[in-house]
Amino acid sequence: MIELRTPAQIEEMRPAGRFVASVISALAEKADVGMNLLELDAIAHEMIREAGAESCYIDYHPSFGASPFGKVLCTSVNDAVLHGLPHDYVLQDGDLLSVDFAASVDGWVSDSAVSVVVGTPREEDLRLIEVTGRALDAGIEWARPGARMGDISHAIGEVARAAGLGVNLQFGGHGVGRTMHGDPHVANDGRPGRGFKLKEGLVIAIEPWFMHTTDAIYTDPDGWTLRSADGSRGAHMEHTVAITADGPLVLTARD
Repeated sequence: MIELRTPAQIEEMRPAGRFVASVISALAEKADVGMNLLELDAIAHEMIREAGAESCYIDYHPSFGASPFGKVLCTSVNDAVLHGLPHDYVLQDGDLLSVDFAASVDGWVSDSAVSVVVGTPREEDLRLIEVTGRALDAGIEWARPGARMGDISHAIGEVARAAGLGVNLQFGGHGVGRTMHGDPHVANDGRPGRGFKLKEGLVIAIEPWFMHTTDAIYTDPDGWTLRSADGSRGAHMEHTVAITADGPLVLTARD
């Protein structure tokens, strides 16, 4: 069911957005050569505790997950492109890391993701991150009353296609509110002018994710981590966005 939020409720969602943005920013800054993924998860766990927030991930067990997730972050490295389960891995020079984080503050959820290069970057990785960021911005620009969901999806896909990238449609954005995942689904490609008509009060997570040379994925033996079918690297960007009378309001905007 698609739920719309009042202006007062959207104001109530701002603390969750600010908190999630602060965690994402802190982790992006701390991600460096020699840092263990489990250390990053522990940092986020401590920030949750200090803020009196609640993790959306620890007990999360959807149909596509092998078991409850058990961690508070998704940390996807190189060919791990989504839902990376933190494990005993030390970041190496040149790794492409995507961090996805969602938390609840005072009963309201926000969800965000960022990709960074650890240490010495590869030009193709920087380009992939840049394209993914532009696709996110393009989708956000259409998050306005009167537009259609297909307009957001088409804007994202158009950026990917112009850069020569394929688009996987198995996973995308989603509604956000009292829970992390709700209706509507926000695909990363689509037809303009089609789909649900966007209304003031809708809050969605918009999250493009692309891989260098494929749009196919498979599930790692850990039952969670999704990897590219050909070993190519992936980038993932996400913001929680409220549709208001004044246009898109990015609740997880980072300083």
